[in-house]
Amino acid sequence: MEQTPEFRELRSTFRGFAFPVTVGFLLWYLLYVLLSSYAHDFMATKVVGHVNVALLLGLLQFVSTFAIAAWYARFAERRLDPPATALRAEYGPVITPREAAE
Repeated sequence: MEQTPEFRELRSTFRGFAFPVTVGFLLWYLLYVLLSSYAHDFMATKVVGHVNVALLLGLLQFVSTFAIAAWYARFAERRLDPPATALRAEYGPVITPREAAE
């Protein structure tokens, strides 16, 4: 199955989404860490009341994590699940090495 064009296309579609999004998120996180380490005055800037830029960016880390998870779920439902279901129908269920040993 790994050699079929359908499986290669499925893997390529997954990688086309996962790698750029992962790199983007890691760069976003690295920016937050670097700003926290080297831009103290900027991060201490008050936005509203006691909320400063550092707290706002920290909370946006959580928001972006959940947004990426929702984005991936929607992407997988539309672009990955239909071809994976077709491959499963054609080749049968995938048996992992652990299941084979049992």
